[in-house]
Amino acid sequence: MSEEIKKNNYSADSIQALEGMEHVRMRPSMYIGDVGVRGLHHLVYEVVDNSIDEAMGGHCDTIGVAINEDGSITVEDNGRGIPVDLHKKEGVSALEVVMTKIGAGGKFDKDSYKVSGGLHGVGVSVVNALSVHMKSTVFREGKIYEQEYERGKSLYPVKQIGETDKRGTRQTFYPDNTIFTQTTEFSYDTLSARMRELSFLNKGITITFTDKREVDEKGEFKSEVFHSNEGLKEYIRYLDGNREPIITHVISMDHDKGEIPVEVALIYNTSYTENIFSYVNNINTHEGGTHLQGFRSGLTRTLKKYADASGMLDKLKFEISGDDFREGLTAIISVKVAEPQFEGQTKTKLGNREVVSPVSQAVGEMLENYLEENPNDARVIIQKVILAAQARHAAKKAREMVQRKTVMGGGGLPGKLSDCSEQDPARCEVYLVEGDSAGGTAKQGRDRNFQAILPLRGKILNVEKAMHHKVFENEEIRNIFTALGVTVGTAEDSKALNIEKLRYHKVIIMCDADVDGSHISTLILTFFFRFMKELIEEGHVYIAAPPLYLVKKGNKKEYAWNDVQRDQANERMGGSANIQRYKGLGEMNAEQLWETTMDPEYRTLRQVTIDSLAEADRVFSMLMGDEVPPRREFIEKNAVYANIDA
Repeated sequence: MSEEIKKNNYSADSIQALEGMEHVRMRPSMYIGDVGVRGLHHLVYEVVDNSIDEAMGGHCDTIGVAINEDGSITVEDNGRGIPVDLHKKEGVSALEVVMTKIGAGGKFDKDSYKVSGGLHGVGVSVVNALSVHMKSTVFREGKIYEQEYERGKSLYPVKQIGETDKRGTRQTFYPDNTIFTQTTEFSYDTLSARMRELSFLNKGITITFTDKREVDEKGEFKSEVFHSNEGLKEYIRYLDGNREPIITHVISMDHDKGEIPVEVALIYNTSYTENIFSYVNNINTHEGGTHLQGFRSGLTRTLKKYADASGMLDKLKFEISGDDFREGLTAIISVKVAEPQFEGQTKTKLGNREVVSPVSQAVGEMLENYLEENPNDARVIIQKVILAAQARHAAKKAREMVQRKTVMGGGGLPGKLSDCSEQDPARCEVYLVEGDSAGGTAKQGRDRNFQAILPLRGKILNVEKAMHHKVFENEEIRNIFTALGVTVGTAEDSKALNIEKLRYHKVIIMCDADVDGSHISTLILTFFFRFMKELIEEGHVYIAAPPLYLVKKGNKKEYAWNDVQRDQANERMGGSANIQRYKGLGEMNAEQLWETTMDPEYRTLRQVTIDSLAEADRVFSMLMGDEVPPRREFIEKNAVYANIDA
């Protein structure tokens, strides 16, 4: 048969029937979301979720997570240990079934686990499939059992290797670098944030997290121990530690009656932002869902009823909206659902309708009791709501002004914007440049086909400490909205962003590589996080990385982005090169700015991502809030190692 005939011969032989583990390796993103940094860390979460499930069932109270010297991960718990006896249907040890069969595990047996975590429910077998090597060690019934695997396939049958008085499971895995081609290096900060989060969500559990890649002066590994006795109440105090509360206590309740256990904690502060974090079976539901709907319903109904009865709303000339009841609110909702149904773009939106009513009722009862027992706090909360309503009306007028000035509103683009000729947003990028001088250089050096330049004058408004109408009245912020073509606020949702109107799919912050430049970058990032979070979540926001040094000798020149690169370049040139330290973007000419910072072929862009919304919220409130000591401590700790990828 000729090659041409073979190519066009679509028959039964053309259909590939992939076994479970082979399918995982061929289509890993279907199971873990992606094969980038996020997917890599998801492997750890899947293994830790098994230990958390043991804890939720009352069988485990200690979990150890370690990044080993060789870059592998070890997770160990003191649970019951994965069963090792013969699985009748498969004819091999139950441990081997769990580790090498997709969809196998105790989570599908409601007698073993009433509720289990894990977003996709794919389990440890997917981790095994995507690891170049994995080892399972089980401590069970006085014996130690072991089995090893390569890319999901067992190397030998489960064997007993000793005796012990311990119990539990230890898993060690090495991610496969042919799958995770971007990186196989785990981030301490990312994993640390998740372990802290899990300790708050599962009070009473102790999670020890160790990084064996780093040793201090005493020869000890970098390590943290996470344990919470009060759960969400403690979590609220941690998240809101840099804000000023307006009530005396964290309002909280743990309602475990009925089919759906509900845990809630909240506090009101002097800020103008709403920060609500929701979880289902320890999964952070970024897109909300029915549990968030139930929470908002219970909160608004109960506070409105109290406010009406108090007479405090009698003089208001307009209706209070749901948004007004949530300004300055930090809240966490955690529910446990036996069979969660997830929806939304990233499958992190809870869809179970039966969750709305129990959450709404539980929140309503909690608030009614608190308001009745704390009348002074109740009055302060309602006063905050009234101020929020008045500010919302002012912000609405300011927003309408922004909308009139946007391209879609027919008002034209900002005068300072030098637009590009390309019309397809997917091919366009805009540089937000610090200062008119650097903006002028960038305009000369850019590729006018697809690169737009918007110079920003000085430091933009710190939105963390500003009322919303002040934000929309700020000229530099109005210019950003107008240039990007997006607006905030619809009839249905006053905080919704019409991101489909975005004119550039790359929004690049380009500031001087100094302290002032870093501050301006942080101000802009704070603005995006508070008012255009979708831009960050959908991967549109980047930080440009201009060089710090130009190392030159004769006709040779090299750029350096740090002191190490500077010294290496100097050494390559014989040690007597002329070294120029760039104090700002304005010191570079158009050609230098293009070849170091704007040319897509050679530039370095750092994409801004959010690993944990709760942790990002805490860091922004600390960096841009009023409290100086925690900000100083953070800067001192991270000054050398800080990476602006949020």
